[in-house]
Amino acid sequence: MVIIKDVSSRERSHNHIMNPTGIIAVVGQCSVERSRYARQLAAHTKRFCLPATWIERSRTPIEQAILLATETSSGPEVVVEMPRDVIVKELIGELANGHENASLISLVCVIDVACVLADLDGGEHLPLGSPADGDVFEVVARAQLMVEQIEYASTVVLVNWERCATAPLATLMALVNHLSPRAALTLFGTGNERVETNHDYAARQDRAGWVSVLNGDFAPYMADSRVSALRYEQVRPLHPQRLQRLLDDRIEPGEFGRVVRSAGFCRLATRTQIVAQREHVGKVISLNPIATDAIGADDDELLACGQELAFIGLDLDHDALIAALDEAALTDEEFAAGPVNWATFVDPFPEWMRVSDH
Repeated sequence: MVIIKDVSSRERSHNHIMNPTGIIAVVGQCSVERSRYARQLAAHTKRFCLPATWIERSRTPIEQAILLATETSSGPEVVVEMPRDVIVKELIGELANGHENASLISLVCVIDVACVLADLDGGEHLPLGSPADGDVFEVVARAQLMVEQIEYASTVVLVNWERCATAPLATLMALVNHLSPRAALTLFGTGNERVETNHDYAARQDRAGWVSVLNGDFAPYMADSRVSALRYEQVRPLHPQRLQRLLDDRIEPGEFGRVVRSAGFCRLATRTQIVAQREHVGKVISLNPIATDAIGADDDELLACGQELAFIGLDLDHDALIAALDEAALTDEEFAAGPVNWATFVDPFPEWMRVSDH
């Protein structure tokens, strides 16, 4: 029997470790396939494998994974299978910038070809935390977890691809490459189970495809006629009600093709003093405030409250999508009326929590 000690956020391993343990984190939404790949990777490369079952019921699974990885492995590197609800940005943040005991040297995302598109299009939410705590949990969209696990991966492993026809498989691989242009793509079972372990994961990461689109350095190495990416810029703020109708009545039903992922930065006309980060995958969209500034009456300041968004998807009609987004922006007359008038617009989006509310 293996007895596993839980670890709180304040506890540290008492072992003196001269060199940090290199962690190869294996993530993915399909528990069976993720576990199978992690075990096989460890066996083929003669590394210790830490299964997700050892850490998934911990109150702090990432810290528990680090503790057990450094205490149970006799080698310099260990394969750690993470639970499906791990938030990879938190994993990277915990291990980045010189963690004293461990470093993230590779992040492998395992995806099932048979269900990846359905999963990315789903609206299922998962609780965060351990059921043993008996608390009310935060929830997170499974599609959001999945797309971020792909975006931040250094290697994406496709399983159950054998029964997929060549053309759909090529399209799917190109889509994954657009979501994560710096990740290596591997077909499981082809004899190439080794992964590169020299990746530099810092607290600030720019691996995601949408980030590359906005940065102007988007260069996926796989192409497919059905897969494309689009950068949208608009200097004027968006009318919140027209934006909501565009999202629900036109984009989600697929009028402009299948938008698999969109993200970036935007402003609503009713909240021009706040820059929001937009996250959209599948049926889930969120607008989260990230910065506040003062918008005055000066035209130069008003022109600084626009949009910068990236879209990645299948069969996208770029011209029609751009035109529809432009229609959601303020018209000449609305823009000339100024922020006082904008504040009267119908705004169907949830209210953002203010610092005083928190």
